[in-house]
Amino acid sequence: MAVPKKKISKSRRNMRRSHDSLAAAVHEECPNCGELKRPHHVCSACGHYNGQEVVETGDAA
Repeated sequence: MAVPKKKISKSRRNMRRSHDSLAAAVHEECPNCGELKRPHHVCSACGHYNGQEVVETGDAA
């Protein structure tokens, strides 16, 4: 059975885990309405994607 000969220090353990954190979500400004949206996603405020209205929103009355 594999058993470590020495205790792994907290510093070495934490250095190994340094890349495990979650990255913050990226947002960009919608060119149509100016609201923040995720890249390559439909804007939830105006329903536009790639310069076209893809989803009709309820506030267009």
